Amino acid sequence: MDRLSRPTVWIGGGLVVLWVLVALLAPVLAPFDPLKSMTPLAPPGAPAPGGGVFWLGSDLLGRDILSRVIYGARPVVTLALAATCTAYAVGVSAGLAAGYFGGWIDGGLSFAANVILSFPVLLLYIVVIVALGASPANVIIAVTFASAPAVFRIVRTLTAGLRQRDFVAAAVIQGEAPWRILLVDILPNTTGPLTVDFCLRLGYTTIVIGALGFLGLGLPPPSPDWGGMVNEGRALAFAFPHLVIFPCLAISSLVLGLSLLADGLNQAPARGGGR
Repeated sequence: MDRLSRPTVWIGGGLVVLWVLVALLAPVLAPFDPLKSMTPLAPPGAPAPGGGVFWLGSDLLGRDILSRVIYGARPVVTLALAATCTAYAVGVSAGLAAGYFGGWIDGGLSFAANVILSFPVLLLYIVVIVALGASPANVIIAVTFASAPAVFRIVRTLTAGLRQRDFVAAAVIQGEAPWRILLVDILPNTTGPLTVDFCLRLGYTTIVIGALGFLGLGLPPPSPDWGGMVNEGRALAFAFPHLVIFPCLAISSLVLGLSLLADGLNQAPARGGGR
C-alpha cells in the first residue's frame, strides 16, 4: 500500500490514465473529424463553420487542432506500449538466458547488446525507419532493436545475482526445469526494478515517437500525429503559436505522467526477495 499512497504515483498515474481514456474515447471526445478541412489558421476559441468552436484553433489546412490532438493520442499510446512491450519481451528473454546459463550464451548476447548500445540511440531509430519505411510496425521494430539491449543488461545483472540465492539452489536440487526456475523463481523477483524501468522507457519511447513524427519518419500523413503536428506548424510558430504549443503540451504531459509514476514506484521501499 505504501507504493500507492505516494502523491507522485497518484499524479503520474492520473495523467497516464487520462491519456489512455482520451485514446480510447477519441471518437466520442473529438468535436470534429480530425481530417476535415474547415477554416485555416483559426485562433483558439474561434467559431467553426456550421456550428461548434475551435477550442484550440485550427491548423494550416483548417483542421481542428483539439480533434487532432485527441486522435493523436491513439497512435502514441498504442505504439509506445506495443513497442516497449516487444522490447521487453526480447530483452527479458535474452537477459534471463544470459544471466542464468552464462558461458558462451552470456558472451554472445552481451557482445551483441554492447555493439548495438555503442551507437547513438536516435541514429539507430532513424536508420531502421529509413531502411524499412515509415509505418507503425516499423516504428515498433526500430524501438525494439534500439531498446531491447538496455533491458537485456538490466535483466542479465539481476538474474546473475538471483542465481546465487538459496531459493534458486533449492529449486535446482528439487529437479525443476531451467525454464520453470527462470519464469517462476527468478523473474518475479525482478519486477520491482523492471516496473520502474518500464515506466521510464514508456516515456522515452513516447518522446522518440514524437521525434520521429517531427522528422517525418512517424505515421504517414494525414494521420494525426503529435510530432507531425509540431513539424507542420513550426514554420509559423511565432505568428500562430497554437500550432505547436498544444501538441507539445500533449507529449510533455504524457511523459511527465510516466516519469512521476516511475519516480513514485522507485521511492517505495523494496521487499525482500525469494519465494
